[in-house]
Amino acid sequence: METIMEDIKTIITEDVEISGSIKCTGGVRLGGKVNGDITTAGDVLVEKTAAVKGNVSGNSVTVQGMIKGNIAARERLELKGTAKVAGDIKAKRLVVEEGVSLVGKAEIISGEGSGDLSQDMESAATEDASKVADEENRGGPGVRNPMDPRTRPGQLFARK
Repeated sequence: METIMEDIKTIITEDVEISGSIKCTGGVRLGGKVNGDITTAGDVLVEKTAAVKGNVSGNSVTVQGMIKGNIAARERLELKGTAKVAGDIKAKRLVVEEGVSLVGKAEIISGEGSGDLSQDMESAATEDASKVADEENRGGPGVRNPMDPRTRPGQLFARK
């Protein structure tokens, strides 16, 4: 394996499936499935055989497998060519190989800021959910906001 991860203390092999969140201080090497969040002060390695349905937060995160959730890396996020990510990513440094599938927003942050990326990611997810709820309360996707620049005078409803 090319990636050298320091301080790996927790290894979850490909024949293991966990339903629930994982919180630890050391590094995590994941080969199996996790339905829940992974939060660690150490590094995270998501191998090709791994699948995560939940948010991942760590010092350095390397993804070779699949993650359906947000990723927050305090230092470095590396997406290998086999990685499939459906969620927002946030890191100080980002490395993306050819072949990666990413559906979501990417934010590269400088050294300034709150320093707690997992909390920042949670608040961003809450904001996104409230925006969707606001759109639904306005009448759904067929109704345009009158302030939308695509709306012409007298056109408040989408044509059918």
